[in-house]
Amino acid sequence: MRKTIGYMITFTTYGTWLQGDKRGYVKDGKRIGKNYKLEEENIKNLKTEAVHLTPEQRKIVFGAIIEKSMQLNQKVFALYVASNHIHITAEYIPKPIDIIVRHYKVSGQAALKKTGFTGKLWAKGYDRRFCFSKREMENRINYIKSHYDKKRFGVKATPA
Repeated sequence: MRKTIGYMITFTTYGTWLQGDKRGYVKDGKRIGKNYKLEEENIKNLKTEAVHLTPEQRKIVFGAIIEKSMQLNQKVFALYVASNHIHITAEYIPKPIDIIVRHYKVSGQAALKKTGFTGKLWAKGYDRRFCFSKREMENRINYIKSHYDKKRFGVKATPA
């Protein structure tokens, strides 16, 4: 059995990347294409407006995730906070990944709550991509870096 050395975690803000979306979506680890009827149904079922983080909110969430990673003693190799999703590539630590993701989501939510943010911030669930080799880890890190290297959203990470 191969040893997990790290993983990339992705999670989205509430209502911004619904099942059926034209960009495709991930369900149970499988990428699924667009389905406009499913997307329309999901839009109708939203309880509040979709959440798009402002540049200032993105910086706050970024800081909260880095702070939580230090508390968890987990090295983060790349972190990108977009207006509608988060990518984290981090080293493996012996804690269930569901709990780690919950820590990061709760930390971001709590940090924004201090600024007056109310309501639902994150969509349910997350995507994870395990890394079993240094090359796989480097590919995940480079994928995240390609987001901020292109200056598409502008929040840059440095290894922790």
